[in-house]
Amino acid sequence: MFDAHLHIFDPRFPRFENEGYLPGPFTIADYRKRMSRFEVGGGAVVSGSFQGTDQTYLRAALAELGEGWVGVTRLDLDATDDEIIELDRIGVRGLRFNLKRAAADITGMTLQALRAHELVGWHVEVYIDGQMLASLQPVISKLPVFCIDHLGMSDEGLPYLLDLVDRGARVKATGFGRVAMSVPDTLRRIHAVNPEALMFGTDLPGTRAGRPFQDSDVDLICDVVGTDMFAVLEDNARAFYRLPAKLRPLPADPAPTLPLLHADQPTLPIRRDSLPKPEVADTIPFPVIE
Repeated sequence: MFDAHLHIFDPRFPRFENEGYLPGPFTIADYRKRMSRFEVGGGAVVSGSFQGTDQTYLRAALAELGEGWVGVTRLDLDATDDEIIELDRIGVRGLRFNLKRAAADITGMTLQALRAHELVGWHVEVYIDGQMLASLQPVISKLPVFCIDHLGMSDEGLPYLLDLVDRGARVKATGFGRVAMSVPDTLRRIHAVNPEALMFGTDLPGTRAGRPFQDSDVDLICDVVGTDMFAVLEDNARAFYRLPAKLRPLPADPAPTLPLLHADQPTLPIRRDSLPKPEVADTIPFPVIE
């Protein structure tokens, strides 16, 4: 499993109130304890609105989590090329446009995103209510690679979201307790347009969500996508974050073809000079009948 969307709130590093709210701590140890039932082989640590453009927590988190883990961050608009290159070196792979809970200079962020993509291949992750997607067409059309958080949040923007998926956008299958839509139906429709689009994530700790991630969310995804469950739970996100594909052993054949049994004493060829000689020395021809 690859968790394509989680947050770490480490009290050792700066956090800032957003709309009068400040989340409690949620450390890597807390995350590992919560996900101990699952075999999580990597994930994406996403900067929340409470973390502003601070990079110290993300540097520490990626160093502790190690191989297979990446970061998605917000940057000061005056961040230099060298800063972007250094963050890419430690595992940051994308920029987050938090357009739902954070004031933003969309023009400046778009120019920064284009620069980061050209420098190191970063994508953009957009957190926005789906009903606003259409109004962002001038921005989204300029982004070479991007994904939409939390299924796009609402039914109003679903037709436009599906159009974006058809044109290559990825969608986080996350935050089921945040959205105002039928989650199974939305998953099914996105998957039907592009089986490579959906990427599972827990959105832990689920700050301000109607309900946080539940283990049953994984079962729901598997029920909807069927045999594509490995793609949605891991492979699609690993490809999106430019990580090596996960190699899995082929499933065992429930009814394998068995080899033919050989006799204990197989028949051996007999040499011609070992054949018994006939009692009559010469062969007598049949008489000719006229």
